[in-house]
Amino acid sequence: MDLHRRMREAPYHRWLGVELLHADAGEVEVRLPFREEFLASDDRMNVHGGIISTLADLTTCFAMMSSTGKDAPNMNLQVDYLRMVGPDTDLIARGKAVKTGRTVGVADVEIRTSEGRLVAVGRSTLVNSAPPRQTLTQS
Repeated sequence: MDLHRRMREAPYHRWLGVELLHADAGEVEVRLPFREEFLASDDRMNVHGGIISTLADLTTCFAMMSSTGKDAPNMNLQVDYLRMVGPDTDLIARGKAVKTGRTVGVADVEIRTSEGRLVAVGRSTLVNSAPPRQTLTQS
């Protein structure tokens, strides 16, 4: 599975501007360059938490896919926000597949500023035996 291609082919990922920097054997590194649209308010105080949880979600999914070679939809995502992220700050997420089971897997993520400050940690439970997306999205 070409994870770099998968990252680029999703319209949402392209809008976010995320870049897959590294992917190997259950570990990934993803960069999210700052965009004005990520701000929580016009006063430019901080990046919205939803952007941080989105980064956690996609990083854990790609960590699991780098371990299994298959799609891994998220079943559950836990994010702990440790500090606010100010404006003009790029984020780097490092994800790792912790447990790769036949049907379910677990992956962890740490999100830091480009200067290395830890801003959030997360854990995701993912489906390792999911049917094709076409099946999942049918009514």
